[in-house]
Amino acid sequence: MSSAGGDRKPALPWTTSLTVSMLSFVTDTARRSNITVNRCFLRLFDLRSSPTPNPSSTTGSRSVSTSDVTVDSSRNLWFRLFVPASASSAAPGSLAVILFFHGGGFSFLSPASFAYDAVCRRIARKLPAVVASVNYRLSPEHRYPCQYDDGFSVLDFLDGDHEGVLPEAADLSRLFLAGDSAGANLAHHVAVRAARRSAPPWKRVRVEGLVSIQPFFGGEERTEAEKRLPKAPVVTVERTDWMWKAFLPEGASRDHAAANVSGPNAEDITGVTEFPRTVVVVGGLDPLQDWQRRYFQWLQRSGKEARLLEYPNMIHAFYLFPELPDSGQFLKQLRDFIYDR
Repeated sequence: MSSAGGDRKPALPWTTSLTVSMLSFVTDTARRSNITVNRCFLRLFDLRSSPTPNPSSTTGSRSVSTSDVTVDSSRNLWFRLFVPASASSAAPGSLAVILFFHGGGFSFLSPASFAYDAVCRRIARKLPAVVASVNYRLSPEHRYPCQYDDGFSVLDFLDGDHEGVLPEAADLSRLFLAGDSAGANLAHHVAVRAARRSAPPWKRVRVEGLVSIQPFFGGEERTEAEKRLPKAPVVTVERTDWMWKAFLPEGASRDHAAANVSGPNAEDITGVTEFPRTVVVVGGLDPLQDWQRRYFQWLQRSGKEARLLEYPNMIHAFYLFPELPDSGQFLKQLRDFIYDR
């Protein structure tokens, strides 16, 4: 396995370090040893952004309008839609659609959480693209495969007749599944399910690509990176162990196919011809990096088109912090992946 990152401590701006420390404190305090979550405590600290259907005109061409769209109220399934101002003057069908799944170990956060509202705004504005960020059910109250079911349900919803939900500039035949951390895990499994679907055929949706940003994969083995970086920022071995226990079926090991996608129980996708081209993003100071590289290598062995983007000096979730130069570099490479074929 690669030893990128060594035992170096990340050189982060104080603002980033403060945010990471606060996030770690809140999630660690909310997690209970009996694998439950103190949701009341979380609500005190999960700063949320309201939708802005009519952003201030002072933001000019950089503005992004947002709205929340209900898919299934019985399971609180909805998505926040991010539409760049450029969509109003863009040609019909000229903008790609990104179906985005947020991180948080399957147990925390939402599309309205400040960090994810902000990053989806940046993606929508800078690419530009139409972004739909999904509010899926959280564990441990809702375990595997609820999150995957929710993601696929949104695909079905977008493929349906919901005129006026998306702007005319949105092209559902250029839809990209994307996510970071647990959201990238979710996006992968939705991509497999979508690629295997044979009937009824999609009417409008075509999944063209998969953007896997520092995906949350794991297994019973302790990899070299996990042993070298057991207390790294954001993602520690202790935290990920807890999150797998909260998400996977009762009694399942971390070698379950949902977690160890390239391991002993891996689903064979060699014959899944419709699996989309994929980009896998890896940070050199992320304890999950070995699992992420194994995923990339497994995709290649399975005959899939896959590209690896490495950021040797970056921590888990680095791209959420606009003050980090590599965050801006990632958005440029994301644009290239989506629009430059």
